[in-house]
Amino acid sequence: MSKQRYEIEEKYQWDLTTIFPTDDAWEAELADLQAETEKTKEFAGHLLDSAKSLLTISETQLGLMRRIEKLYVYASMKNDQDTREGKYQEFQAKAMGLYAAFSQAFAFYEPEFMAITEEQLEAFKAEEPTLVQYSHQFEKLLAAKDHVLSQEVEEVLAATSEIFESPAETFSVLDNASLRFPEIVDEDGHLVPLSHGNYIHFMESKNRDVRQEAYEAMYGTYEQFQHTYAKTLQSNVKVNNLKARLRKYDSARHASLAANFIPESVYDTLVAAVNKHLPLLHRYINLRKKLLGIDDLKMYDMYTPLSDFSTKISYEDALKKCQETLEIFGEDYSAIVKEAFENRWIDVHVNEGKRSGAYSGGAYDTNAFMLLNWQDNLDNMYTLIHETGHSLHSMLTRKTQPYVYGHYSLFLAEIASTTNENLLTEKLLAEVEDDKERFAILNHYLDGFRGTVFRQTQFAEFEQAIYKADQEGQVLTADFLNELYGQTNEKYYGLSAEENPEIQFEWARIPHFYYNFYVYQYATGFAAASALANKIVNGSPEDKENYLNYLKAGSSDYSLNVIAKAGVDMTKEDYLNDAFKVFEARLEELEALVEKGVHL
Repeated sequence: MSKQRYEIEEKYQWDLTTIFPTDDAWEAELADLQAETEKTKEFAGHLLDSAKSLLTISETQLGLMRRIEKLYVYASMKNDQDTREGKYQEFQAKAMGLYAAFSQAFAFYEPEFMAITEEQLEAFKAEEPTLVQYSHQFEKLLAAKDHVLSQEVEEVLAATSEIFESPAETFSVLDNASLRFPEIVDEDGHLVPLSHGNYIHFMESKNRDVRQEAYEAMYGTYEQFQHTYAKTLQSNVKVNNLKARLRKYDSARHASLAANFIPESVYDTLVAAVNKHLPLLHRYINLRKKLLGIDDLKMYDMYTPLSDFSTKISYEDALKKCQETLEIFGEDYSAIVKEAFENRWIDVHVNEGKRSGAYSGGAYDTNAFMLLNWQDNLDNMYTLIHETGHSLHSMLTRKTQPYVYGHYSLFLAEIASTTNENLLTEKLLAEVEDDKERFAILNHYLDGFRGTVFRQTQFAEFEQAIYKADQEGQVLTADFLNELYGQTNEKYYGLSAEENPEIQFEWARIPHFYYNFYVYQYATGFAAASALANKIVNGSPEDKENYLNYLKAGSSDYSLNVIAKAGVDMTKEDYLNDAFKVFEARLEELEALVEKGVHL
């Protein structure tokens, strides 16, 4: 059984008192923001009265958003550390309610701003030079002119934002706080409760019976609740399709990608390129089958390491290795890493009720915190350096950009995190002398590539299919979702859906399907990171500087422009093909080690 939170040493818990010293301070800020938000209703109808009016209202809007963001982050993270505590669920609901009121109060902003002419905007900038720093933000607003609705409709959408979030919230509560998995027998013969936090640990077990029992227990539980999960997912899809339709987008995908000014061709190019390279995945799976000595390879055999080399690594050792890896970026970057690792930015260990998985989070005026559910293995060290990549991206952006550009798009986010992963792989391979250890690192890289590029594209393909099905009137029942997911999985892995029936329920446990076309960015990010890591390790000092400038850019330019300046053109297929070349080269190296007898 996982520890209770009070049993975890303080040094392994994030310090949220740096956001608000007490819950009372949080509630005082909530009350103040509620009052401040109420006062802003007088702004409606006056945005373009004068240059001064545009500046005052814009800065008031951003100032309130900055404070609300901080308020929400505290509530959300407090809730995530123990999702069973009703108090912080209430805090989170209050913060969301405030955001809804804020959005409703400023629903006039975009419709009114759309009336401005180019001449008027330039005249306003001349009169109030402070407006110049908002030029890119204004440009992006005007680019979405065709999708901004009347003030009345915008107010309705703002007022219903909490309702629109309910499918994702319901999923989160069900999956993290309510769902209970059965006990299984571990490698030592002990009966232990299965959880989100230890599932992958069991999937990596050398004991096939343990893997099978954990796998069947996990998906057997989701099978019991498949109809509930189908309803929450269908509701989420309908919400996003409705919002896209109301805003005159062709689809929810179009709306989601347009928010970051990403053409849909980037998504389609990814899916096409990955499908073209599926034979590489099948080749790797066949090697896995050979090395494991299993005639009937199953989905629960996909995670166990192919090497018997011990990859157990403590949290402290992982911190040290990550710091050493990231020294390549210089003193300024390393100083922030040191601060994060030593000053309780990280919530490390599993505890009862804690949100599963891992993430980096925070607000413009907070530390860039990280949530982990630590297990002593190589995969968790990669998770640590991945989330550190997000956190350093956040901190460098905030230190460089004003609040209006102090965030980066989701499209850019996964590039920074997976570049760090690639750098760790490069360092480990450069240092290793033992063939068995090299085998283990190559195996980890190939599994990571499979899980990030192939698997996330599989998710992206499934996600696009269910949104399209809903648009065409298909009811997203559990049976429909099971069949579609099973077929998609069979195409990617070459393993019969009929012989792997449990995997058809996997869609039910993927939280990213509630993030509205997020997952494809893991795959594009990893592929771009392959090119960037190569430039950082083998390129010029200018290449490194260009990369750091990308980390500092935030949203001060369009995402594709930001990453192009760092050296990757993501409108073309080349970066994807280059990534598959790295995968194939490392697969060939693994195959060569097998020929030498370096395997189980």
